Amino acid sequence: MAKTRTAFFCRECGNETSRWQGQCPACHEWNTLVEEPAAPRRAKAAAGASARAAGPVAAPVRLRDVEGAESQRWATGLAEFDFVLGGGIVPGSVVLVGGEPGIGKSTILLQVAGRLEGAEKRTLYVSGEESPHQVKLRADRLEEAAGSVTLLAETELDTILLRAAELAPQVLLIDSIQTVYTPELEGAPGNVGQVRECAARLQRFAKQTGTAVFLVGHVTKGGGIAGPKTLEHIVDTVLYFESAGGLDNRVLRATKNRFGGVDEIGVFRMTAAGLAPVGNPSELFLGERHSGASGSAVVATMEGTRPLLVEVQALAAKASYGAPQRVSTGLDHKRLALLLAVLEKRAGLTFGQLDVFLNVVGGLRLAETAGDVAVAVALASSVFDRPAPSDAVFIGELGLGGEIRPVGQVERRLSEAARMGFRTAYLSPRAVPQTLPSGIRAVPAEDVRALVGAIFG
Repeated sequence: MAKTRTAFFCRECGNETSRWQGQCPACHEWNTLVEEPAAPRRAKAAAGASARAAGPVAAPVRLRDVEGAESQRWATGLAEFDFVLGGGIVPGSVVLVGGEPGIGKSTILLQVAGRLEGAEKRTLYVSGEESPHQVKLRADRLEEAAGSVTLLAETELDTILLRAAELAPQVLLIDSIQTVYTPELEGAPGNVGQVRECAARLQRFAKQTGTAVFLVGHVTKGGGIAGPKTLEHIVDTVLYFESAGGLDNRVLRATKNRFGGVDEIGVFRMTAAGLAPVGNPSELFLGERHSGASGSAVVATMEGTRPLLVEVQALAAKASYGAPQRVSTGLDHKRLALLLAVLEKRAGLTFGQLDVFLNVVGGLRLAETAGDVAVAVALASSVFDRPAPSDAVFIGELGLGGEIRPVGQVERRLSEAARMGFRTAYLSPRAVPQTLPSGIRAVPAEDVRALVGAIFG
């Protein structure tokens, strides 16, 4: 038997080398090379020839001669899903949906397929992990009627593309890309070479036929989509499902989108009948808030182009052990350490003998610096054991000198706060807009010492 040729592929950039190295010579990342069976050169050549024979030969054209640049999007009927995509499904696009096991990736794609069929859009749902009976059991639980969805239980890529060419669906859904394989490459499904080759051929199929392709991707322990990083570069849109442990709400976040905004989020609630869109996420995240408790503050944050009101909770208690704890959920722990140092140096609050616990309610991540002032107020409220004003929102970045800095899109943040019934906004004097939304007043604060003194003095 001929010896199987192997090569080493980088999980981050997909670079191929003939021998193992500690550092990838292309992207210079460490410990990212994995050994995988490599396709024989004849197989690669045959694959290229078959691809050229399958589709029309491309010819160069001028941009002014390109027709159909403003193609109409297909609405799925799930408002939050369409919002994250940028207004609906773009024909010929490739969308990668990632998330932890059991978070709802297959459920929402089956709901999308059912709604598209109801809108007279042909779909083909390819299941590589479940049998038709298992998919039918899930479909029976959904609110959407998914009985007209065409189902194919197959994992071989050539068969999938053959059936897709025969049925000519407008939307092709693959669950999941890690189970699909091509016999032209050696190795088990899910390895770097198989995932990269199958995704590339599906991408070519989408561009040649105008079919929108959805790929389900598994997530590793580190939180990234399994397979090479080039998988995310190949597709047009990358969506991540996020959830806090034990909560029913799900957050669908766009981390890459060639046809819409990045970092847009859609909020869903998991129910017995599937994923239900949440039309007012601010109300969801503030629904269980207790206005009389200390250590609580509300921030008007921006998720893409959507303003959200989120509660930040802090608890500062006397340390029970020698070294005080610093525990943060939803905020980077390094950012928390920085804010504690600023409060201690610029506002005179002492945390050296206190355990500090911080939580962003609802399982959201507070990534932007506009939440610094809210975190500082929540920490000060817990230290003084006095509640912050229940009708106030806090917007601003905290500098190392203790100054409160302005942030962008203040008008949209204040409009959302006024809509949710808040009456006061604490922010930098340079961030106060000329025209305030009806029902809300702005309280300017130069630095964190003045802010803490005005609220708890």
